Amino acid sequence: MPCSEGAGLMSQSEIKELLEFIPDWEVTTDEGISRLQRTFTFKDFKSAIAFTNQVGELAEAEQHHPKLVTEWGKVTIIWWTHSVKGLHRNDFIMAGKTNELKGD
Repeated sequence: MPCSEGAGLMSQSEIKELLEFIPDWEVTTDEGISRLQRTFTFKDFKSAIAFTNQVGELAEAEQHHPKLVTEWGKVTIIWWTHSVKGLHRNDFIMAGKTNELKGD
């Protein structure tokens, strides 16, 4: 579910606390915007694209869309909330749901 208009950015302490629940994810910064990022590995391109499609279905169902980079044997997923130009609690929820898709 998309975050409501006017939702604020998370504090650094909130981010640090929630990262403990998704330890394979890292906070990155691109164009001054904090984002959650993780690269998942696969045995081949077919498996990687299947996972990309699963994440796409999840994103559509939740109306929250990540950046997806699919390559041979890996998929990099980057979550952030466009409306707040950074991280929102929902990004951590989506990262957790992404882990569940992979079986982590």
